[in-house]
Amino acid sequence: MNDEIAALVGAVAREVRDGERDGEPVRTVVAARIYDTNIEDLWDALTNADRIPRWFAPISGDLKLGGRYQIQGNAGGTITRCEPPRELAATWEFGGGMSWLEISLRPEGADRARLELRHIAPVDPHWEKYGPGAVGVGWDLGLFGLVRHLQNPDAARPPEGDPSWMATPEAKSFMTLSSADWGRADIANGEAEATARNAAELTRKFYCGEA
Repeated sequence: MNDEIAALVGAVAREVRDGERDGEPVRTVVAARIYDTNIEDLWDALTNADRIPRWFAPISGDLKLGGRYQIQGNAGGTITRCEPPRELAATWEFGGGMSWLEISLRPEGADRARLELRHIAPVDPHWEKYGPGAVGVGWDLGLFGLVRHLQNPDAARPPEGDPSWMATPEAKSFMTLSSADWGRADIANGEAEATARNAAELTRKFYCGEA
């Protein structure tokens, strides 16, 4: 197992929380990480349409409170909170479904900042099959890309942004470790161990192209 990949996956704190939204059960997938930059730069990396494609994907739309956005090949939605440089929230609309995204930033000293990402998802058949890794692994990849971008902000894309990277042994190690960690977070939240581990394995197979 690649030590660098293990360290990158291990740098993220993961949690699953139970909740309710509009009278329906939801689960909140929480991923938190500290970055070696100040809070203003981290906020800019997350909200600047010129920078987002360098670590995530091309984005279009009106990136302000109340504006609509669309990520190329992914979700779109409405920005529902924008309080620079600390709080951002949006709807996450994909495949006819709706979930919700919240991001909080806080300084960790002069040149470090902590990002906490919360993805609030309905407990639907997709969740019941894949568990928190269904969204958690994707966000882990995004947070990994953000690390690379902050290390080299002028690069058009980090190496991991190339679709061919997903077939490499390093990528498969990343997906395996990330899926397992989300399974452990699910168990810590009270899910039956066998159910959580099965969902984590299905998630791993999906991201590794084995499904």
